[in-house]
Amino acid sequence: MGPAMTQFPQRLKELAAKTKGFMPEAEGEALFQHALAITDEVSGPIIEIGSYCGLSALYLGEAARILPRQFVTIDHHRGSEEMLPPSEYFDPDLIDPISGRFDSLSTLRRTLELAELEEYVTVIVGESTRIAGLVKDPISALFIDGGHGSLATWNDFSYWSEKIDYGGLLMIHDVFADPNDGGRPPFEIYTYAMHLGDFTEIAQVGSLRVLQRTPRP
Repeated sequence: MGPAMTQFPQRLKELAAKTKGFMPEAEGEALFQHALAITDEVSGPIIEIGSYCGLSALYLGEAARILPRQFVTIDHHRGSEEMLPPSEYFDPDLIDPISGRFDSLSTLRRTLELAELEEYVTVIVGESTRIAGLVKDPISALFIDGGHGSLATWNDFSYWSEKIDYGGLLMIHDVFADPNDGGRPPFEIYTYAMHLGDFTEIAQVGSLRVLQRTPRP
C-alpha cells in the first residue's frame, strides 16, 4: 500500500462525515485499504459484526465493490447496551416513533442507498451468534465492532474468528490499552488473539487493530 494505493472516493468521504457512527476517518480509511489488499488466495466473504448506521460499511462496502468480493454486515439493530439509555452514546433520533424501540436498520439502508452500495452489501438482521451457524467457512476478513459488553464481544470473537481463512484478516475496533480510554472487552479479545499464535498484528490506527491469520503453510 504505497503511493499508488486506491483512493477512497471523495463523495463517500463526504457521506461518511454526515453518517452517524464512532469511527474517525483515518480508521475508516485503514479498513478500506486493508480490505482492498486481501489477495485472491484468501477465500470467502468479508464479515462485519455491528452495522449500526453504516459508517464502517461505507469503507468495507466500497472495498468489496472494487475487489469484487461479497460483504456481509450483521446487526440486530436494537442497540447494544452502550447505545441505550442512560448511556451518553444514546441517540434518541434512532427510536422508532411507532414501536418506541431503538432501530438503526432504516438508517443503515438509507446510508447504503446514498452510497450506491446496496447491491454490494448483504444486510443480515439478527444476533451474530445465531447467524454464525448459517455462514460457511472460510471468511476472508472479520471486523468486530458490535456490542462492547463482555459477553457480546467474546461471543463475536468465539463464534467467528475460527472461520477466518489462512492469510485472512481479523480487525477489531475500540481497542484501548488504557482502561481510562475505553471498555476492556475489545482489548481483551485483541490480546487473546495475539497470544493464540495464529495471528500477527499488521497495523494499528487509532483504536483499530488489524491482525492477519498466519498464511497457509
